[in-house]
Amino acid sequence: MSDLHLDPRYAVSAEANCTANLCCRANNPNPNVNGVSLPAPAYGSFACDSPYDLALAALESVGPLTGTGSPSKKSRRKGYSGSSLGWTIYTGDLTSHDPQNQLSALYNEYAEFSIYSMFKNFLTGPVFATLGNHDTSPVAMDAPHNLPGNLSTQFSWNYDHVAGLWLHEGWLSPEAAAQARTHYGGYSVKNHFGLRIISFNTDFWYKSNFLTFINSTNGDNSGVFSWIIDELQAAEDCGERVWIIGHVLSGWDGTNPIPNPTDFFYQIVERYSPHVIANVFFGHTHEDFFFLYYSNNATSISESAVLNTAWVAPSITPLTNLNSGYRLYEVDTGDFSIYDAYTFYSNVSEFPSLTSTGPTFQYEYSTRDTYGAAANWPSDAPLNATFWHRVTEAMATNVSLVTLQNHYQGKLSLKSPNCTNAACQAARVCYMRSGSFGLGQLCPQG
Repeated sequence: MSDLHLDPRYAVSAEANCTANLCCRANNPNPNVNGVSLPAPAYGSFACDSPYDLALAALESVGPLTGTGSPSKKSRRKGYSGSSLGWTIYTGDLTSHDPQNQLSALYNEYAEFSIYSMFKNFLTGPVFATLGNHDTSPVAMDAPHNLPGNLSTQFSWNYDHVAGLWLHEGWLSPEAAAQARTHYGGYSVKNHFGLRIISFNTDFWYKSNFLTFINSTNGDNSGVFSWIIDELQAAEDCGERVWIIGHVLSGWDGTNPIPNPTDFFYQIVERYSPHVIANVFFGHTHEDFFFLYYSNNATSISESAVLNTAWVAPSITPLTNLNSGYRLYEVDTGDFSIYDAYTFYSNVSEFPSLTSTGPTFQYEYSTRDTYGAAANWPSDAPLNATFWHRVTEAMATNVSLVTLQNHYQGKLSLKSPNCTNAACQAARVCYMRSGSFGLGQLCPQG
């Protein structure tokens, strides 16, 4: 799951088509109309963050739809019991998209407490979360430890708070919670299946974290890269498999991060893939897509050079004209490869007509069923980086496959732009092969 963006200030029947900032707020009218042009439905709208009722509907649907509550879909993988989720990863952003003058530490803590409590009530198994750029105040700010005076500790309140919540819910041990307090909300834990999950704070490569530009001659002001290297080396020494979870993606089109840190991360992924790092996961964009890491900084784009995959999770929030959705991964608990990924969504266009029932979440697509034939992929092979590279090869020669991926990227939203021409096709394939700022910036933009 990713990007829930809970909005406690959501106002039913307020303007859902406002002209500034976040809509569905009592104080954000549309000055171009008399009255309200588009009343905010109870369950959310395309220019708004998630009301409580949408968040609850999404979480209530997880059990029945994924077979972890009332089993409704049996897995094709042998040995699947269909009784509970193994674990959940949440790739960040709990708090609404308010302007800074309407945010505070207390507001941020309220969103964190509310959502993690809902996760505990509705999701079986532990939840491993990472911090998003909206999960702090001021928004997107995290201070490197080597800043002078008390600047380096001015966000400790947040690390203490989330670490305490994760400990309280039983998802982290006291030792892991202490690590999260020390490493800006980041931690490295081995779950009950033997998978090591490394969560790290990607604000240290996010372009809007202005504190990262202080003393930029130091490539690792925060120390997060030294820390993650130490954790990965220890995992390699012990023969462990690792999932890395973060929020702001390292690659795609190069519009979100800054250059040097994502280049460092690319080198780290290259060094420890695929024998240690099994998969990488991000959120942030609210969209559903993937991108790839190759050896030698992608100097060769080939099947023999591809190393790892970044899965970018769809959002619960409809903001930015998207339907609401989440994803279930089917995982081999021997090597922690992914064998299928099922995406579920709710059609936000239907929300205004809902008067006696809540929103319906439904099955959208299977990754294997959608792309397996195009990649000529064996039915019993994991959906690894080689699979995804073959998918990009198929997309490079078949624009209809790119168009299909584009529909799924917006979770079948009626407001998603089309991608049907050769220029969009070429740009998308380039994004999918770009795991860092620099590589993404070489692609056609827009």
